[in-house]
Amino acid sequence: MAVEWITSTSLVPYDTAVAAMEQRVADIRAGTASEAIWLLEHSALYTAGTSAQDADLKDPNRFPVHRTRRGGQFTYHGPGQRVAYVMLDVAARGRDVRRFVEQLETWVIAALAEFNVTGEIREGRVGVWVTRPEKPPLPDGSPQEDKIAAIGVQMRKWVSFHGISINVEPDLSHFDGIVPCGISDHGVTSLVDLGLPVEIGDVDVALKRTFRQVFDTTTEEV
Repeated sequence: MAVEWITSTSLVPYDTAVAAMEQRVADIRAGTASEAIWLLEHSALYTAGTSAQDADLKDPNRFPVHRTRRGGQFTYHGPGQRVAYVMLDVAARGRDVRRFVEQLETWVIAALAEFNVTGEIREGRVGVWVTRPEKPPLPDGSPQEDKIAAIGVQMRKWVSFHGISINVEPDLSHFDGIVPCGISDHGVTSLVDLGLPVEIGDVDVALKRTFRQVFDTTTEEV
């Protein structure tokens, strides 16, 4: 099953991206287009998923806020963050949404491992996390953990869209305007914040290599 990889080199407006994804999903369902992974960056903005709580938007005037029907709560997108929108035929991949989300998590963790970063999943917390033993522990004595990647997908007739985002070198202060994914007792980090001299292009290479490992498919690039 061929997957087309699309890379945008300039910032993509959020509404433009959503419209393009919806059209691609319709085309995939109609059998007139192949599956696709779209790698891009957005200008600074907040998105609210279907579980978002208004109280978690702490600074509503800071950046544009986009209400979306993807799963999850509030998250931030902006320059320095690699967004990968996944338009895949989940019906052809077993019609198992839980397994599909687990594959996305595995994909992110495998990509982070390419930089010797150990990403982990936590029960009750969406996304991928890294332990920060160099930081002071939490009041209960447990180590601090920071979020490095977000996951939020939507299905339409068994075709996925939206997807994942990995913090490469975004302005982490921009997350202060929200409670990211509704979680207030843990922070946010990035590959550069962890001390790694990583660029967006490096992450793209890691995502493409590990995608093939996790999803076992062929790819085409544009």
